Amino acid sequence: MNQFMVPQFIDVEDKIFGPITTRQFITLLVGGLLIFISFKTADTTLFIVLLALIGGLTLLLAFVKINGQPFHFFLLNITQTTFSRPRRRVWNKYYKAGELKDLIAEGMPEALGETKIAAKTLSHSRIRDLSLMVNTGGYYKGNE
Repeated sequence: MNQFMVPQFIDVEDKIFGPITTRQFITLLVGGLLIFISFKTADTTLFIVLLALIGGLTLLLAFVKINGQPFHFFLLNITQTTFSRPRRRVWNKYYKAGELKDLIAEGMPEALGETKIAAKTLSHSRIRDLSLMVNTGGYYKGNE
């Protein structure tokens, strides 16, 4: 059987300038370009406000990770869960105080009561067959 090398660290992004990855570099480049355009077109007060907003957003998108995910994936997940309709529906039955007292007073229904499960006993040969099945990856079928 041929053996192949499995690549390691496939989730690590390529670094181009020291610790800066390609995605971070492009994000910083776009943010710098927007800041330069606002410097050329806006007056001083507006430029300072835009510098703070664009610079902060650029640094946030480039360097911040939340739960190991880049910030733009986090923003995407937040917008998808906030503005889309929920796809998972969970049913939770809540009892009012009076209903709960009535249920306790009546006692537990038989369906919810304790049920005892009889333990199965396995013979030594059956355990040996199961062990062989597990060790051979399912090739050994045993006496089924």
